[in-house]
This record gives sequence, C-alpha cells and structure tokens, in this order.
Amino acid sequence: MTQTSRPIKAELPTRSVKSLRSTTFWRLAEDIPPSLTWSLMAASILIPLVLWWLITTFGAIDPKFLPSPGGVLEAFQRLWSTGDLQKDTIASLWRVGVGFFLASLFSIPVGILMGSFASIRALLEPLFGLVRYMPAPAFIPLLILYLGIGEEPKITLIFIGVFFFNSLMVMDTVKFVPKELIEATYMLGGNRLQTLLQVISPYVLPGIIDACRINLAAAWQLVIVSELIAATEGLGRRISVAGRFLRTDEIFVGLIVIGVIGLAFDLLFQYLLRVSCRWASQKR
Repeated sequence: MTQTSRPIKAELPTRSVKSLRSTTFWRLAEDIPPSLTWSLMAASILIPLVLWWLITTFGAIDPKFLPSPGGVLEAFQRLWSTGDLQKDTIASLWRVGVGFFLASLFSIPVGILMGSFASIRALLEPLFGLVRYMPAPAFIPLLILYLGIGEEPKITLIFIGVFFFNSLMVMDTVKFVPKELIEATYMLGGNRLQTLLQVISPYVLPGIIDACRINLAAAWQLVIVSELIAATEGLGRRISVAGRFLRTDEIFVGLIVIGVIGLAFDLLFQYLLRVSCRWASQKR
C-alpha cells in the first residue's frame, strides 16, 4: 500500500503546477500576468495590421476598394499638411464634447433619482423606455426643421441619443445598492438627503463611470451621422465627401482617427475609474 501510494503523492504537485501553467490564458474570473496582458493587447493591433498589409501587398485588389497601409499613411499626411484633418477633428470633438457633457449632466441625477425613488421611476421609466427604442437619427429631419442646419441640431441629436440610455443605465446601477446599507444609514441618524448624496451616489460612482464610458461610443456614432447630412466640417463630413469621389484612403483615415480618439477616451475613463474608485477596483 505504501509503495503504490508514494508515487501518486509525488505526482500530484507536478500535475497541478503544469495544469496551472497551461491554463493561464483561460483563467476564469481571474487576472492574468501583466506581461501576458500587454502581449495580447499588442497582438490585437498588430495582427490586423499585418493581415491588412499582406492582403494589399500580395493580393490583386484595387486600391480604390482597399488601400494599403502606406497609402492610408500618405493620405493622412496629405490631409494633415493642408490642415483639413485638424479642423474636422476639432469640429467633431467639440460637438461630441458639448452634447455628451450636457447629456451626462442631466442624465446622472435623473438616473439616481429614478433608481432611488420608485415614484419617480414609475413616472419616467415608461416614457424613457419608449423614447429609447426610437432611433436617434430619425429625429434629424425634425431637428433641422426646428433648429436649422447649424450646430444646435447636431448637439441636440447627441443629447437625445445619450440622455435616455445613460439615465436608464444609471437607474439600473442604483437598484443594486444594498438595502442594508441604506437602513444602516438611517439607524445612524442620516436623513434622506444625506443617504442620497453621501451613501447612494458614492456607491454607484463606478457604475456611472462605466455607463458614461459605454454611451460615449453612441455619441461618436451620432455625430458622424449628423455630419453626413448637414455639415461643412467634421470627420463625418470628410468621410462622406471622400466616399463621393472614391477616395477610400481618406475614408480609412477618418475611421482610424475616430477609432484612436475613442480608444483614448475609453482608456481615460478606465484611468478615472481606477483613480477615483480605488476601493471598487480592489473589490473586483
């Protein structure tokens, strides 16, 4: 018995170590090593670029349909040297910034109130749920009719597309605040306003930041749609004009610039979440 049991005991640690090493990539609900994280992030960018270069270099594809990375880089330098790319980028950034800021400014307190008070939720949730399913671009003809073709309809379109979604997402976040936490606040002498401002709002701050990070992508989609219809400057306008004249390389430039800006804002929100809500990141 002892002779047969000794080899089994000796093999168990070796097998467990090998299994842990082989399953590092597939860890379920656990962090992976930082080196692997950065390697995978680099691969997610480099692999598509390499495939793009191989297809355009060795494949018989018309550059009008799929330009090479070098052709897109030349188009970027051309647009940058003329100053058109900077003007378009600043115009789109300004519209997204103003519309998204106004939508967040109003949607966050409205969402907190809807999640905290069942009466307000019953009053507003049906209306918000109804408007949420209405495509925001469908409002463009009405916005042009009411507000003209200036900056107002574009900013209003972003506001409409972000406000209702952000309010409902913040409301859902507030729903997960433990009732025990609220009851404990009342037991310690806190009133309704103190509970709302000093307990509920800080508790849902990570969820609010995540909701804003997600809905910022919707703001960029909407500004591009609005610029396709009525605009003299903007990345959407640049893409629309390039499409009319089959300047595919300029279309790629616009798309890549939008993607890089979006990624930068996404990383900024993640950094803001880590800095302002360290307790939440440790909890995760």
